[in-house]
Amino acid sequence: MPHPAWRLPLIGDVLRLDPQRPVQREVQFVRELGDVLEISIIGRKVVVVGGGDAAAEVFDESRFAKAVVPPVSNLRELAGDGLFTAFNSEPAWAQAHNVLMPAFSQASMRSYHDAMVECVDQLCDYWTDRAERGTVDVSSDMNRLTLEVIGRTGFGHSFDSFASDRNPFVESMTRALSFVSQTANDLPVIREILGWKALRQNPKDIALMKRTVDDVITARRSGQSPRQDDLLQRMLENPDPDTGELLSDQSIRNQVLTFLIAGHETTAGLLSFALHYLSLNPDMIERARAEIDEVIGAEGAPVRFEQIAKLRYVRRIIDETLRLWPSGPAFFRKTREATTLAGYPIGKSETILVVLLALHRDPKLWGDNAEDFDPDRFLPAAVRARPAHAYKPFGVGARACIGRQFALHEAVLTLAQILTRFDIAPVPGYELSVAELLTVRPENLRLQIRPRP
Repeated sequence: MPHPAWRLPLIGDVLRLDPQRPVQREVQFVRELGDVLEISIIGRKVVVVGGGDAAAEVFDESRFAKAVVPPVSNLRELAGDGLFTAFNSEPAWAQAHNVLMPAFSQASMRSYHDAMVECVDQLCDYWTDRAERGTVDVSSDMNRLTLEVIGRTGFGHSFDSFASDRNPFVESMTRALSFVSQTANDLPVIREILGWKALRQNPKDIALMKRTVDDVITARRSGQSPRQDDLLQRMLENPDPDTGELLSDQSIRNQVLTFLIAGHETTAGLLSFALHYLSLNPDMIERARAEIDEVIGAEGAPVRFEQIAKLRYVRRIIDETLRLWPSGPAFFRKTREATTLAGYPIGKSETILVVLLALHRDPKLWGDNAEDFDPDRFLPAAVRARPAHAYKPFGVGARACIGRQFALHEAVLTLAQILTRFDIAPVPGYELSVAELLTVRPENLRLQIRPRP
Protein backbone atom coordinates (compact mmCIF):
# COMPACT_ATOMS: atom_id res chain seq x y z
CA MET A 1 0.00 0.00 0.00
CA PRO A 2 1.39 3.47 -0.79
CA HIS A 3 2.82 5.38 2.17
CA PRO A 4 4.68 8.67 2.77
CA ALA A 5 8.33 8.79 1.78
CA TRP A 6 11.17 8.74 4.30
CA ARG A 7 9.51 6.31 6.73
CA LEU A 8 11.82 5.63 9.69
CA PRO A 9 12.26 2.53 11.87
CA LEU A 10 10.26 2.50 15.13
CA ILE A 11 8.62 5.92 14.76
CA GLY A 12 7.32 5.35 11.21
CA ASP A 13 5.86 8.46 9.55
CA VAL A 14 5.63 10.65 12.65
CA LEU A 15 8.09 13.23 11.33
CA ARG A 16 6.01 13.61 8.15
CA LEU A 17 2.84 14.46 10.12
CA ASP A 18 1.74 17.92 11.23
CA PRO A 19 0.55 18.00 14.87
CA GLN A 20 -0.97 21.46 14.36
CA ARG A 21 -2.92 20.57 11.18
CA PRO A 22 -2.98 16.77 10.98
CA VAL A 23 -5.95 16.35 8.63
CA GLN A 24 -4.76 19.02 6.22
CA ARG A 25 -1.45 17.17 5.97
CA GLU A 26 -3.34 13.93 5.28
CA VAL A 27 -5.14 15.68 2.41
CA GLN A 28 -1.69 16.38 0.93
CA PHE A 29 -0.83 12.68 1.28
CA VAL A 30 -4.01 11.74 -0.60
CA ARG A 31 -3.15 14.13 -3.42
CA GLU A 32 0.40 12.78 -3.61
CA LEU A 33 -0.27 9.04 -3.16
CA GLY A 34 -3.86 8.40 -4.25
CA ASP A 35 -7.21 7.53 -2.72
CA VAL A 36 -5.89 4.81 -0.39
CA LEU A 37 -2.62 4.90 1.55
CA GLU A 38 -1.10 3.85 4.84
CA ILE A 39 0.59 5.83 7.59
CA SER A 40 2.59 4.32 10.45
CA ILE A 41 2.70 6.05 13.85
CA ILE A 42 5.06 4.49 16.39
CA GLY A 43 4.09 0.97 15.39
CA ARG A 44 0.39 1.74 14.88
CA LYS A 45 -0.71 1.55 11.26
CA VAL A 46 -3.69 3.46 9.90
CA VAL A 47 -5.21 3.14 6.44
CA VAL A 48 -6.17 6.55 5.02
CA VAL A 49 -9.06 6.86 2.55
CA GLY A 50 -9.66 10.07 0.64
CA GLY A 51 -11.41 9.08 -2.58
CA GLY A 52 -14.92 8.19 -3.63
CA ASP A 53 -14.77 4.52 -4.59
CA ALA A 54 -12.84 3.44 -1.52
CA ALA A 55 -15.03 5.63 0.71
CA ALA A 56 -18.13 3.90 -0.64
CA GLU A 57 -16.69 0.61 0.57
CA VAL A 58 -15.77 1.94 4.01
CA PHE A 59 -19.29 3.32 4.53
CA ASP A 60 -20.76 -0.18 4.18
CA GLU A 61 -22.05 -0.90 7.70
CA SER A 62 -22.06 -4.64 7.10
CA ARG A 63 -18.26 -4.63 6.66
CA PHE A 64 -17.08 -1.60 8.65
CA ALA A 65 -18.01 0.18 11.90
CA LYS A 66 -17.06 3.30 13.82
CA ALA A 67 -13.63 3.14 15.47
CA VAL A 68 -12.84 5.04 18.68
CA VAL A 69 -9.07 5.49 18.50
CA PRO A 70 -6.69 8.43 19.11
CA PRO A 71 -7.35 11.31 19.01
CA VAL A 72 -11.07 10.60 19.64
CA SER A 73 -10.35 8.04 22.38
CA ASN A 74 -8.15 10.62 24.12
CA LEU A 75 -11.30 12.71 24.55
CA ARG A 76 -12.72 9.99 26.82
CA GLU A 77 -10.81 11.56 29.70
CA LEU A 78 -13.31 14.39 29.39
CA ALA A 79 -16.48 12.86 27.91
CA GLY A 80 -16.18 9.21 28.96
CA ASP A 81 -18.79 7.01 27.29
CA GLY A 82 -20.70 9.93 25.77
CA LEU A 83 -22.44 9.50 22.42
CA PHE A 84 -19.36 10.56 20.45
CA THR A 85 -16.62 8.80 22.44
CA ALA A 86 -18.34 5.55 23.53
CA PHE A 87 -17.04 2.26 22.21
CA ASN A 88 -19.55 0.37 20.10
CA SER A 89 -19.78 -2.36 22.74
CA GLU A 90 -20.59 -0.01 25.65
CA PRO A 91 -24.26 -0.18 26.74
CA ALA A 92 -24.24 3.50 27.75
CA TRP A 93 -24.20 4.56 24.10
CA ALA A 94 -27.34 2.63 23.16
CA GLN A 95 -29.14 3.74 26.33
CA ALA A 96 -28.38 7.43 25.81
CA HIS A 97 -29.18 7.20 22.11
CA ASN A 98 -32.58 5.65 22.84
CA VAL A 99 -33.38 8.28 25.47
CA LEU A 100 -32.23 11.27 23.40
CA MET A 101 -33.51 10.42 19.91
CA PRO A 102 -37.00 11.85 20.61
CA ALA A 103 -35.31 15.13 21.63
CA PHE A 104 -34.45 15.71 17.96
CA SER A 105 -37.87 14.99 16.52
CA GLN A 106 -39.71 17.69 14.58
CA ALA A 107 -41.90 18.52 17.58
CA SER A 108 -38.90 18.88 19.88
CA MET A 109 -37.02 20.98 17.35
CA ARG A 110 -39.97 23.36 17.24
CA SER A 111 -39.71 23.82 21.01
CA TYR A 112 -36.07 24.99 20.73
CA HIS A 113 -36.73 27.59 18.05
CA ASP A 114 -37.68 30.58 20.21
CA ALA A 115 -34.62 30.18 22.43
CA MET A 116 -32.42 29.99 19.33
CA VAL A 117 -33.97 33.22 18.03
CA GLU A 118 -33.31 34.97 21.35
CA CYS A 119 -29.65 33.90 21.29
CA VAL A 120 -29.18 35.08 17.69
CA ASP A 121 -30.82 38.39 18.59
CA GLN A 122 -28.33 38.75 21.44
CA LEU A 123 -25.47 38.18 19.02
CA CYS A 124 -26.85 40.81 16.63
CA ASP A 125 -27.25 43.32 19.46
CA TYR A 126 -23.69 42.52 20.58
CA TRP A 127 -22.41 43.22 17.06
CA THR A 128 -24.46 46.42 16.79
CA ASP A 129 -22.82 47.72 19.97
CA ARG A 130 -19.39 46.98 18.49
CA ALA A 131 -20.07 48.18 14.97
CA GLU A 132 -18.23 51.44 15.56
CA ARG A 133 -15.02 49.43 15.97
CA GLY A 134 -15.42 48.39 12.34
CA THR A 135 -14.60 44.69 12.66
CA VAL A 136 -15.69 41.70 14.73
CA ASP A 137 -13.88 38.53 15.77
CA VAL A 138 -16.07 36.07 13.89
CA SER A 139 -14.77 32.74 15.20
CA SER A 140 -14.88 33.90 18.81
CA ASP A 141 -18.36 35.38 18.48
CA MET A 142 -19.77 32.30 16.74
CA ASN A 143 -18.46 30.26 19.67
CA ARG A 144 -20.28 32.60 22.05
CA LEU A 145 -23.50 32.15 20.10
CA THR A 146 -23.47 28.39 19.68
CA LEU A 147 -22.45 27.71 23.29
CA GLU A 148 -25.34 29.91 24.44
CA VAL A 149 -27.77 28.12 22.12
CA ILE A 150 -26.89 24.61 23.28
CA GLY A 151 -26.68 25.73 26.90
CA ARG A 152 -30.16 27.25 26.91
CA THR A 153 -32.00 24.83 24.64
CA GLY A 154 -30.32 21.70 25.96
CA PHE A 155 -29.81 22.34 29.63
CA GLY A 156 -31.65 25.52 30.62
CA HIS A 157 -28.32 27.17 31.42
CA SER A 158 -26.98 30.50 30.22
CA PHE A 159 -23.22 30.96 29.96
CA ASP A 160 -23.74 34.76 29.77
CA SER A 161 -21.77 34.53 26.57
CA PHE A 162 -22.29 38.15 25.52
CA ALA A 163 -21.71 39.71 28.93
CA SER A 164 -17.91 39.50 28.90
CA ASP A 165 -15.03 39.25 26.46
CA ARG A 166 -13.78 36.15 28.32
CA ASN A 167 -15.55 32.85 28.93
CA PRO A 168 -13.56 30.43 31.10
CA PHE A 169 -15.56 27.42 29.91
CA VAL A 170 -14.89 28.16 26.24
CA GLU A 171 -11.21 28.86 26.93
CA SER A 172 -10.85 25.55 28.76
CA MET A 173 -12.71 23.65 26.05
CA THR A 174 -10.61 25.20 23.27
CA ARG A 175 -7.37 24.30 25.03
CA ALA A 176 -8.60 20.76 25.80
CA LEU A 177 -9.62 20.07 22.18
CA SER A 178 -6.36 21.50 20.89
CA PHE A 179 -4.43 19.30 23.34
CA VAL A 180 -6.27 16.17 22.21
CA SER A 181 -5.70 16.95 18.53
CA GLN A 182 -2.06 17.88 18.81
CA THR A 183 -0.96 15.06 21.14
CA ALA A 184 -2.61 12.18 19.24
CA ASN A 185 0.42 11.29 17.14
CA ASP A 186 3.43 12.74 18.95
CA LEU A 187 6.08 11.06 21.02
CA PRO A 188 5.51 11.15 24.82
CA VAL A 189 9.10 12.20 25.53
CA ILE A 190 8.85 15.12 23.10
CA ARG A 191 5.51 16.14 24.61
CA GLU A 192 7.03 16.14 28.11
CA ILE A 193 9.93 18.30 26.97
CA LEU A 194 8.27 20.72 24.55
CA GLY A 195 4.66 20.67 25.71
CA TRP A 196 4.99 20.53 29.48
CA LYS A 197 2.87 23.63 30.01
CA ALA A 198 -0.13 22.24 28.07
CA LEU A 199 0.41 18.83 29.70
CA ARG A 200 -0.14 20.37 33.12
CA GLN A 201 -2.93 22.73 32.07
CA ASN A 202 -5.09 20.00 30.51
CA PRO A 203 -6.24 18.35 33.80
CA LYS A 204 -7.23 21.79 35.13
CA ASP A 205 -9.31 22.49 32.01
CA ILE A 206 -11.05 19.11 32.24
CA ALA A 207 -11.80 19.67 35.94
CA LEU A 208 -13.35 23.10 35.24
CA MET A 209 -15.62 21.71 32.52
CA LYS A 210 -16.76 18.75 34.61
CA ARG A 211 -17.39 21.01 37.60
CA THR A 212 -19.46 23.39 35.48
CA VAL A 213 -21.64 20.57 34.16
CA ASP A 214 -22.04 18.99 37.60
CA ASP A 215 -23.31 22.35 38.88
CA VAL A 216 -25.87 22.53 36.05
CA ILE A 217 -27.16 19.02 36.81
CA THR A 218 -27.27 19.65 40.57
CA ALA A 219 -29.21 22.89 40.07
CA ARG A 220 -31.84 21.08 38.00
CA ARG A 221 -32.16 18.17 40.43
CA SER A 222 -32.52 20.50 43.41
CA GLY A 223 -35.06 22.77 41.72
CA GLN A 224 -32.75 25.79 41.65
CA SER A 225 -33.19 25.84 37.89
CA PRO A 226 -36.74 25.30 36.63
CA ARG A 227 -37.88 22.06 35.03
CA GLN A 228 -37.89 22.29 31.21
CA ASP A 229 -38.67 20.02 28.32
CA ASP A 230 -35.04 19.83 27.20
CA LEU A 231 -32.21 17.32 26.80
CA LEU A 232 -31.26 17.41 30.47
CA GLN A 233 -34.81 16.78 31.71
CA ARG A 234 -35.18 13.85 29.34
CA MET A 235 -32.01 12.27 30.66
CA LEU A 236 -33.06 12.78 34.29
CA GLU A 237 -36.60 11.43 33.90
CA ASN A 238 -36.90 9.14 30.87
CA PRO A 239 -35.72 5.54 31.12
CA ASP A 240 -34.21 3.65 28.23
CA PRO A 241 -37.24 2.00 26.56
CA ASP A 242 -35.21 -1.16 25.93
CA THR A 243 -33.90 -1.72 29.47
CA GLY A 244 -36.23 0.39 31.62
CA GLU A 245 -33.16 1.91 33.30
CA LEU A 246 -32.50 5.59 33.91
CA LEU A 247 -29.15 6.99 32.84
CA SER A 248 -26.57 7.18 35.62
CA ASP A 249 -25.38 10.57 36.84
CA GLN A 250 -21.99 9.91 35.28
CA SER A 251 -23.59 9.07 31.92
CA ILE A 252 -25.69 12.24 32.07
CA ARG A 253 -22.58 14.30 32.72
CA ASN A 254 -20.80 12.63 29.81
CA GLN A 255 -23.71 13.31 27.46
CA VAL A 256 -23.97 16.96 28.55
CA LEU A 257 -20.24 17.45 27.96
CA THR A 258 -20.54 15.72 24.60
CA PHE A 259 -23.34 18.04 23.48
CA LEU A 260 -21.52 21.13 24.74
CA ILE A 261 -18.43 20.13 22.77
CA ALA A 262 -20.05 18.72 19.64
CA GLY A 263 -23.03 21.07 19.72
CA HIS A 264 -21.12 24.31 19.89
CA GLU A 265 -17.61 23.95 18.46
CA THR A 266 -18.80 22.31 15.24
CA THR A 267 -21.60 24.75 14.43
CA ALA A 268 -19.42 27.73 15.35
CA GLY A 269 -16.82 26.64 12.80
CA LEU A 270 -19.51 26.06 10.17
CA LEU A 271 -20.96 29.55 10.62
CA SER A 272 -17.52 31.17 10.60
CA PHE A 273 -16.57 29.54 7.30
CA ALA A 274 -19.95 30.41 5.79
CA LEU A 275 -19.59 34.09 6.71
CA HIS A 276 -16.05 34.12 5.31
CA TYR A 277 -17.20 32.82 1.93
CA LEU A 278 -20.23 35.11 1.85
CA SER A 279 -18.06 38.14 2.57
CA LEU A 280 -16.12 37.30 -0.62
CA ASN A 281 -19.28 36.84 -2.70
CA PRO A 282 -21.64 39.86 -2.48
CA ASP A 283 -23.81 38.39 -5.24
CA MET A 284 -24.56 35.38 -3.01
CA ILE A 285 -25.48 37.71 -0.16
CA GLU A 286 -27.97 39.55 -2.37
CA ARG A 287 -29.46 36.29 -3.61
CA ALA A 288 -29.83 35.05 -0.03
CA ARG A 289 -31.40 38.33 1.08
CA ALA A 290 -33.96 38.20 -1.70
CA GLU A 291 -35.01 34.76 -0.49
CA ILE A 292 -35.06 35.87 3.16
CA ASP A 293 -37.22 38.90 2.32
CA GLU A 294 -39.62 36.71 0.39
CA VAL A 295 -39.92 34.03 3.09
CA ILE A 296 -39.64 36.03 6.32
CA GLY A 297 -40.35 39.60 5.33
CA ALA A 298 -38.76 42.85 6.39
CA GLU A 299 -36.37 43.11 9.32
CA GLY A 300 -38.24 43.02 12.61
CA ALA A 301 -40.75 40.39 11.51
CA PRO A 302 -40.69 37.41 13.88
CA VAL A 303 -38.96 34.36 12.42
CA ARG A 304 -41.27 31.36 12.64
CA PHE A 305 -40.04 27.79 12.92
CA GLU A 306 -41.61 26.60 9.69
CA GLN A 307 -39.99 29.44 7.70
CA ILE A 308 -36.48 28.11 8.21
CA ALA A 309 -37.04 25.05 6.01
CA LYS A 310 -38.16 27.38 3.20
CA LEU A 311 -34.83 29.21 3.09
CA ARG A 312 -33.49 26.75 0.54
CA TYR A 313 -30.71 28.90 -0.90
CA VAL A 314 -29.42 29.76 2.59
CA ARG A 315 -29.45 26.03 3.35
CA ARG A 316 -27.42 25.38 0.18
CA ILE A 317 -24.84 27.88 1.43
CA ILE A 318 -24.61 25.83 4.62
CA ASP A 319 -24.35 22.56 2.68
CA GLU A 320 -21.58 23.90 0.45
CA THR A 321 -19.69 25.21 3.47
CA LEU A 322 -19.85 21.74 5.04
CA ARG A 323 -18.55 20.29 1.80
CA LEU A 324 -15.40 22.42 1.72
CA TRP A 325 -14.87 22.50 5.48
CA PRO A 326 -16.83 19.72 7.23
CA SER A 327 -16.83 20.48 10.95
CA GLY A 328 -15.44 17.03 11.65
CA PRO A 329 -12.81 16.94 8.88
CA ALA A 330 -12.16 13.20 9.22
CA PHE A 331 -13.50 10.19 11.10
CA PHE A 332 -12.37 6.67 11.91
CA ARG A 333 -13.79 3.33 10.83
CA LYS A 334 -12.63 -0.23 11.44
CA THR A 335 -13.13 -3.57 9.75
CA ARG A 336 -15.63 -5.97 11.30
CA GLU A 337 -13.82 -8.93 9.75
CA ALA A 338 -10.80 -9.46 7.51
CA THR A 339 -11.68 -8.05 4.10
CA THR A 340 -10.29 -6.05 1.19
CA LEU A 341 -10.36 -2.33 0.50
CA ALA A 342 -9.70 -1.03 -3.01
CA GLY A 343 -8.15 -4.45 -3.68
CA TYR A 344 -5.78 -4.35 -0.70
CA PRO A 345 -6.17 -7.03 2.02
CA ILE A 346 -7.21 -5.56 5.38
CA GLY A 347 -7.15 -7.51 8.63
CA LYS A 348 -9.94 -7.68 11.23
CA SER A 349 -10.32 -4.56 13.44
CA GLU A 350 -7.83 -2.55 11.39
CA THR A 351 -8.27 1.23 11.61
CA ILE A 352 -9.27 3.34 8.60
CA LEU A 353 -9.24 7.14 8.59
CA VAL A 354 -11.76 8.68 6.18
CA VAL A 355 -10.51 12.16 5.25
CA LEU A 356 -13.64 14.13 4.42
CA LEU A 357 -11.55 17.15 3.47
CA ALA A 358 -10.24 15.07 0.57
CA LEU A 359 -13.43 13.13 -0.25
CA HIS A 360 -15.50 16.34 -0.43
CA ARG A 361 -12.98 17.81 -2.90
CA ASP A 362 -12.50 14.70 -5.05
CA PRO A 363 -12.62 15.94 -8.68
CA LYS A 364 -14.08 12.60 -9.77
CA LEU A 365 -17.13 13.35 -7.61
CA TRP A 366 -17.28 17.15 -7.66
CA GLY A 367 -15.68 18.18 -10.96
CA ASP A 368 -12.56 20.12 -11.83
CA ASN A 369 -13.82 23.17 -9.91
CA ALA A 370 -14.14 21.21 -6.64
CA GLU A 371 -12.15 23.88 -4.76
CA ASP A 372 -14.64 26.62 -5.68
CA PHE A 373 -17.46 27.70 -3.36
CA ASP A 374 -20.72 27.12 -5.25
CA PRO A 375 -23.98 26.59 -3.30
CA ASP A 376 -25.78 25.47 -6.46
CA ARG A 377 -23.94 22.15 -6.23
CA PHE A 378 -26.79 21.34 -3.85
CA LEU A 379 -29.68 22.05 -6.16
CA PRO A 380 -31.97 18.99 -6.04
CA ALA A 381 -31.04 17.74 -9.52
CA ALA A 382 -27.31 17.99 -8.77
CA VAL A 383 -27.74 16.11 -5.47
CA ARG A 384 -29.66 13.31 -7.20
CA ALA A 385 -26.93 12.99 -9.85
CA ARG A 386 -24.17 12.39 -7.28
CA PRO A 387 -23.52 9.13 -5.46
CA ALA A 388 -24.68 9.18 -1.84
CA HIS A 389 -21.20 8.50 -0.50
CA ALA A 390 -19.82 11.75 -1.98
CA TYR A 391 -21.03 13.89 0.95
CA LYS A 392 -20.97 12.77 4.57
CA PRO A 393 -20.40 15.79 6.85
CA PHE A 394 -22.37 14.19 9.70
CA GLY A 395 -20.80 10.75 9.52
CA VAL A 396 -22.39 7.45 8.56
CA GLY A 397 -24.33 4.56 10.02
CA ALA A 398 -25.74 4.14 13.50
CA ARG A 399 -23.09 6.44 14.99
CA ALA A 400 -23.84 9.38 12.69
CA CYS A 401 -24.44 12.76 14.36
CA ILE A 402 -27.68 12.71 16.36
CA GLY A 403 -27.90 16.52 16.34
CA ARG A 404 -27.80 17.04 12.59
CA GLN A 405 -31.20 18.73 12.26
CA PHE A 406 -30.55 20.88 15.33
CA ALA A 407 -27.28 22.18 13.85
CA LEU A 408 -28.75 22.86 10.42
CA HIS A 409 -31.76 24.73 11.82
CA GLU A 410 -29.51 26.85 14.04
CA ALA A 411 -27.08 27.62 11.20
CA VAL A 412 -29.75 28.64 8.66
CA LEU A 413 -31.52 30.81 11.24
CA THR A 414 -28.27 32.53 12.23
CA LEU A 415 -27.18 33.31 8.68
CA ALA A 416 -30.62 34.66 7.81
CA GLN A 417 -30.65 37.04 10.78
CA ILE A 418 -27.07 38.24 10.28
CA LEU A 419 -27.59 38.94 6.56
CA THR A 420 -30.82 40.78 7.37
CA ARG A 421 -29.23 43.05 9.97
CA PHE A 422 -25.66 43.57 8.73
CA ASP A 423 -23.56 44.29 5.69
CA ILE A 424 -20.38 42.24 5.89
CA ALA A 425 -17.08 42.56 4.02
CA PRO A 426 -13.66 40.92 4.29
CA VAL A 427 -10.77 42.60 6.06
CA PRO A 428 -8.31 43.56 3.28
CA GLY A 429 -5.35 41.22 3.06
CA TYR A 430 -6.88 38.36 5.05
CA GLU A 431 -6.01 34.91 3.72
CA LEU A 432 -7.86 31.89 5.05
CA SER A 433 -5.84 29.79 7.47
CA VAL A 434 -7.55 26.85 9.15
CA ALA A 435 -6.92 25.68 12.70
CA GLU A 436 -7.70 22.12 13.79
CA LEU A 437 -9.09 21.24 17.23
CA LEU A 438 -10.58 17.88 16.21
CA THR A 439 -12.96 20.24 14.47
CA VAL A 440 -11.85 22.96 12.03
CA ARG A 441 -12.24 26.72 12.26
CA PRO A 442 -10.90 29.79 10.42
CA GLU A 443 -7.90 31.23 12.20
CA ASN A 444 -7.99 34.92 13.19
CA LEU A 445 -11.04 35.59 11.04
CA ARG A 446 -12.36 39.12 11.38
CA LEU A 447 -15.00 40.74 9.19
CA GLN A 448 -15.98 44.34 8.62
CA ILE A 449 -19.59 44.88 9.63
CA ARG A 450 -22.07 47.70 9.31
CA PRO A 451 -25.66 47.64 10.55
CA ARG A 452 -28.06 47.85 7.64
CA PRO A 453 -30.36 50.87 7.58
